[in-house]
Amino acid sequence: MPHRAHLFSLRIGHALRESCLQERYDSRRLLKDVLAGITVGIIAIPLAMALAIASGVAPQYGLYTAIIAGFVIALTGGSRLSISGPTAAFVVILYPIAQQYGLGGLLLATVMSGVILVGMALVRLGRLIEYIPEPVILGFTGGIGVVIATLQLKDFLGLELNSLPEHYVGKVTALVTAFPHMHWPSLAIALLTLAIMLLWPRLKIGVPAHLPAVILASLITLLLNRQGMDIATISSQFSYLLPDGSIGQGIPSVWPQWVWPWLQPGPDGTALTLNWDLLRDLLPAAFAIAMLGAIESLLCAVVLDGMTGRRHSANSELLGQGIGNIMAPFFGGITATAAIARSAANFKAGAESPVAGMVHALVVLAGLVLLAPMLAYLPMPAMAALLMVVAWNMSEAHKAVRLLKTAPMGDVLVFLTCFSLTILFDMVLAITVGMLVAAVLFVRDIAEMTRVTDISGHRRLLGAELPEGWSVFKINGPLFFAAADRVFGELAGLCRQQGGIILYMDAVSILDAGGLAALNRFVDQCRQRQIEVVVADLQYQPLKTLARAGVKPVPGEMAFYSTLQEAVEKVAKAPLTAVG
Repeated sequence: MPHRAHLFSLRIGHALRESCLQERYDSRRLLKDVLAGITVGIIAIPLAMALAIASGVAPQYGLYTAIIAGFVIALTGGSRLSISGPTAAFVVILYPIAQQYGLGGLLLATVMSGVILVGMALVRLGRLIEYIPEPVILGFTGGIGVVIATLQLKDFLGLELNSLPEHYVGKVTALVTAFPHMHWPSLAIALLTLAIMLLWPRLKIGVPAHLPAVILASLITLLLNRQGMDIATISSQFSYLLPDGSIGQGIPSVWPQWVWPWLQPGPDGTALTLNWDLLRDLLPAAFAIAMLGAIESLLCAVVLDGMTGRRHSANSELLGQGIGNIMAPFFGGITATAAIARSAANFKAGAESPVAGMVHALVVLAGLVLLAPMLAYLPMPAMAALLMVVAWNMSEAHKAVRLLKTAPMGDVLVFLTCFSLTILFDMVLAITVGMLVAAVLFVRDIAEMTRVTDISGHRRLLGAELPEGWSVFKINGPLFFAAADRVFGELAGLCRQQGGIILYMDAVSILDAGGLAALNRFVDQCRQRQIEVVVADLQYQPLKTLARAGVKPVPGEMAFYSTLQEAVEKVAKAPLTAVG
């Protein structure tokens, strides 16, 4: 099926090849890509820093992620306009890893997740997104939004908390306990940033709202700190080691350097010891990162397909995401995936190809090298307010409210399950349980669709009159493990006084092992009661299942006919001997 080839294709650099080599790529398209890349790069600088801080590491590692992963994924991936880098969705996974295993453990888990993503691409799991119900996606994204917003309250309110407890209830308790000691100047900066971000879009100016918000907040913070207000900034909260052994404040204005991930600091500040025990301990986290990265990147690609009218290569995108997440940690980059908001901004800025994504990475690199001293003045309350807005946008609250109002109760239950488990426990458990609940409810709904109807009096459909003691029952729906016992139980009750029955099965699309076992038990019951069973109009899959199981006609007990009319005619001519 050529129209579905994008779901199965796999080649490195698919999007770049398709947009720049297979299509005419001229100076006009290059100029549009460069301008779009510059726009998105400027947007990405404060976001990358804020998301790194929220993930429990220093802000420069978010910039390294946008530089390395952003460039490599654009070069090797399968979606034309996706912009990759650190995203809010990962915060709830990365923060606990960073707290328990340090930066080194986080980078090592990222490498492992990249390997898993490459494996998913090689076995063609690009269709993964098709099998995740919307209530599950809305549930865990909404829960992630709540967790991210909660984590920002410390800096938003200027609370003096060195760390927060591991579990959500403990975090809330600690924040409530510290609330009376909030720092009013910090709260004022956070509220100012939030107000600008909410009101700026009404001016309909092409500049993204968070840029004027953080710039103005930085200037006011600089003035207030000179008056002794002591508002936390990047420079006051983060430091780095200079080559001469001295300590620098803020972020280093140097290119990302190659370092083996496991040689980066662990939770105690010393390098990790690479061994099988560490890899085994990090494997569940790596799997969670890979699954979320796959979901997020493919969701982003689908959104962009809707905007552009083009098709991405799902498996090629997974391959690119995997390669990017393998390479970035060797330069200090944390987990990356496609960012929907930045990718949408890339499209709106006029991007034509993955070249825009590579230019965006180079712009972030230029910002790191040239603007590091200025970035150190960014206030922590402003970064917290920025992430509050990011959390709200990613939660897609309007979709969640609509689902709660209009969806069936089963979908509402799945959403609430994923939402609450994401907040109270973790995203992996939430998605696992949510998928299981969704699957069970789906099986229940499909099973309830399978019904038995007595059509013995439908002369036009039967084509001939039935002999005395015979009935025709039509089965509608799949005969699988969840429905078959009930259906054949009903049939057993309906044909107690019959001499024979015809099962009209043209509407039975599936017969699984459970359905086959229930059918065999029903035929045995009929044999004991001396009731003949005639099966008519089997579809291909049920017929194949019966043939593979070796089910054959037995004269006087069971027969098969290709059409209902043929079965009725044979029974009418010789009701007790001709069948079989």
